[in-house]
Amino acid sequence: MAIIVTFDLPGAGQDLYDTVIDRVTEGQGFTRFADLPNPGLLSHAAGPVDGGFRVTEIWESEEALATHARTFAPVLAALGHTDLQPTIIPAHHYVTR
Repeated sequence: MAIIVTFDLPGAGQDLYDTVIDRVTEGQGFTRFADLPNPGLLSHAAGPVDGGFRVTEIWESEEALATHARTFAPVLAALGHTDLQPTIIPAHHYVTR
């Protein structure tokens, strides 16, 4: 079952987000991000919110998210964000073009 995942990063901004993407992609940035082997990632969007930055993703399953988390969680931890508590809900419906 597909899931919708929302990560709020209190106190973070676009600079932190860009740094995480840069480290996860080994310096190749967003062009490389789209090519990462993230089996199960269906959608990714990010932007500023009051007091921080938000990432919202759609994954094919919680297992696929857990596999991917092994890549980005250590990067966030190294940057001081160790208490990442995503909100995960089942996707009732998912549409793509």
